[in-house]
This record gives sequence, C-alpha cells and structure tokens, in this order.
Amino acid sequence: MAPAQRCPLCRQTFFCGRGHVYSHKHQRQLKVALERLLPQVEAARKAVRAAQVERYVPEHERRCWCPCCSCEVRKHLSHANLTVLHGGLLEHLASPEHRKATNRFWWENKAPVQMKEKFLISPQDYTRFKKSMVKSLDSYEEKEDEMIKQMAAQIREVEQSRQEVVRSVLEPQAVPDPEEGSSAPGNWMIDSHMATTSQQPSCVDLPAAPEFDWMEAGQSLTFIGHQDTPGVGNIHSGATPPWMVQDEEHCSKSQQIGPSYEEFLKEKEKQKLKKLPPDRVGANFDHSSSTGTGWLPSFGRVWNNGRRWQSRHQFKTEAAARNKQSDKKS
Repeated sequence: MAPAQRCPLCRQTFFCGRGHVYSHKHQRQLKVALERLLPQVEAARKAVRAAQVERYVPEHERRCWCPCCSCEVRKHLSHANLTVLHGGLLEHLASPEHRKATNRFWWENKAPVQMKEKFLISPQDYTRFKKSMVKSLDSYEEKEDEMIKQMAAQIREVEQSRQEVVRSVLEPQAVPDPEEGSSAPGNWMIDSHMATTSQQPSCVDLPAAPEFDWMEAGQSLTFIGHQDTPGVGNIHSGATPPWMVQDEEHCSKSQQIGPSYEEFLKEKEKQKLKKLPPDRVGANFDHSSSTGTGWLPSFGRVWNNGRRWQSRHQFKTEAAARNKQSDKKS
C-alpha cells in the first residue's frame, strides 16, 4: 500500500500514489488555481512596455497568491511616496526561483504544457520593463515639478492680491479742501435747489395742498389710540433696537425660566413611582407621622399608616369580625 500523501490544491490526503493528479477533482482544482492568477499576470504583461507610476496609497499593498511557489507575492512595487504598478509581480515572475518552482509544479500536477509560458517572464521582457519604468519615473517627476510651479504661481498671485487689498485699506484718505468746495452729490443737489429757488419770483404764492378731513369723508374710522408702551421707546423715537440691547439689560438675571433642578429631580422621582404597582407594600405609608426614640416594632401585619403594633390589634379585630360572620352563616 502506498504511503499517505498530502495534496495542497485539493487540501486532502490520498493513498492512490501518482493516480491522484489525473483525477477529475485534482484537474478541476488545478484549473481554478491557474485561472485565478492568470488575469493578474496578463495585466502585468501589459505594463512591460509602458510602466505606470502613481502616488502611493495604502491599496498598493495588496498581495496575490502564487500557486507555483505556494507563497504570497506583492502585486505592486512601492518606494517612498511612489508606486510602480505590477512591478512586484513582474519581478517575482522573472526571478529564477519562480521558474524552478513553476517547472516543478507543472511536473508534479501534470498541468497543460502550453500554459506554462504564460506564467513566466523572460529576462529580456523584464529588462524592457525596467527601462520603461525609468522613463515613467522621469516623466512623473517632470509633471510633479510643473504642478509645483503652477501651485507656487497661484500662491504668489493670491499673496500679491491680498497685499494690494491691505495696502488700499491702510492708505490715508485724501481730505477735501474746503476752499475748493464739496463735490458730494448731496451738496450739489442742495446748491442747485437753492439756486433754482432764488431764481423764481417771490411774489407768486403757490396754492397750499388741501388737507384731508376723514370726518367729512363719510367713512367711519375707529381710533384705537397710540400703541407706544409708556416709559419704553422704540426705534422710531430714537431708542436702542432690541437686537442691540445687551443680554443683561434685556433679561434680568433673577428671572428664572422653567423649574429648578430640585423640582426636576422630585418630578423625575414621581414619574418613576407612577410606573410601580399601586398596591405594593408601603405605597400609601404616611411618612409625616412621628415616632419616639424608644419605639420598637412588634411583628404584626403589613401597615400603611400609624404604628406597626396597631396593625396587630387591627388584624385581631378584623379576624374576630370575620369569625362572627361565619358563625351567623352557619
């Protein structure tokens, strides 16, 4: 009987010797393992002639499983803040160790021979990839330098505009000469109006505007009186607007809005007691009753008010009344 062997693809132990690698289950697991790695290898082959360089992000730390070497391989190649896409996988596929492990894997698992070259990178292709990687790094650095220059120019423009605004604000305003007259539009309108009035003849009396008497208009209007609060002004009388009044003047500190903290705690305790059953023990106990220092309880019935020793006499009285009623019924 052949010794037990372990298949890493099928993850099981078999005793049929070399016949296990020809079984349908093993060939199916082999096909699944190779098809899982094949798309990543094809994407890496496209980067041989045109390497892509990007800024490093944590997603570039992804790894892929190589069934030939039975180990995880870094998919990308990162250094400092730059990442070369598919660089780690191409470096692994071009290594001599991977080539030896692939030959052994194909021999032990009887994989299709025509697919073996798809999972290998020749030294010439890897050399071509390194040259394209150097060119991509140079072009990326040039783009970064150009972007830095543009950002610096924008920063200088913003700083220059800010300084101009500050300079215009800090410059002293020119004081007009009183002898030259004022050039304000309001004064010009007043002067023109005064000149026009002086040119008109003073002997002509203009008719005054007729006054409107609402009593003679035949309409019934009700006068409700002035709505001004005595002692308090408004914005029309020159008082300070409400939105300009300080909080200390507008609202007194002594005025309290809402219940106090102690009342809130009492109300909270009452709400808790309302959730309890009303017929519980001691629910109606009179807490206002006073007891002496020498009073000790005598073990009677449950009580709600008064002394506990009184509950014993009350129980005996009620028991005697119940006995009398039972005797009368009998």
